[in-house]
Amino acid sequence: MSPHILILGGTTEARELAAALASRPGWRVTTSLAGRVTRPGTVAGQVRIGGFGGAEGLADWLREEQVDALVDATHPFARAITAHAARASAATGVPCVVLRRPGWWPGPGDRWHPVDSLDEAAQLLPSLGRRVFLTTGRMELAAFAHLTELHFVVRSVELPEPPMPPRTEVLLARGPFTVTDESALLHDHCVDVLVTKDSGGAATSAKLTAARQLSLPVVVVRRPALPDGVTVVPDVAGVQRWLEPLTPR
Repeated sequence: MSPHILILGGTTEARELAAALASRPGWRVTTSLAGRVTRPGTVAGQVRIGGFGGAEGLADWLREEQVDALVDATHPFARAITAHAARASAATGVPCVVLRRPGWWPGPGDRWHPVDSLDEAAQLLPSLGRRVFLTTGRMELAAFAHLTELHFVVRSVELPEPPMPPRTEVLLARGPFTVTDESALLHDHCVDVLVTKDSGGAATSAKLTAARQLSLPVVVVRRPALPDGVTVVPDVAGVQRWLEPLTPR
């Protein structure tokens, strides 16, 4: 029997894992994408678009499609789907692993202000600056919509939807970006404070280096806690090792 692996995707690591597993003889790989980005890029193996209908719907899909293992490789802030994956795994007995790249840590010269939510970030912003580079994602601008006196620069692959702050400048671009790119953006737009989530990884860390070099304050939203009892690995290699018992003999 070919093992069937369901990857809950949307991250660079999810695409790398799908490519690695799809290249193995005898493996069936399905990646599920939420569908929030209209052009998600190429993903190896089978691709499924759209939600499952909560934990129960996901559990039904695992049974119907005879999934042998579930890999949650969603964004570190995708709290709901991670909770649904844990519940569906418990309900079906399908083993589940969470792939989470390590988070960021402040270094010498960083002026970080850690917070636990976007609302806390919004409360803190007026005391730190007036021109904000907001990098928390195009779907979550509502928390800052009431900050009418601040100017926001928002970079996104696709246009964000309201509600959003009234003084918002949208830059349409797709990364990765270099430190030189980020330094130029911060300088050209007279940014005096950066807001970001602790997404981790190297692909989006250049903005933190640029902010450090310019001695700018950075509001960092901490990651939500993972469900109790889940297995977590930091990289694609860790998932591959976890899946070894399923290798066809």
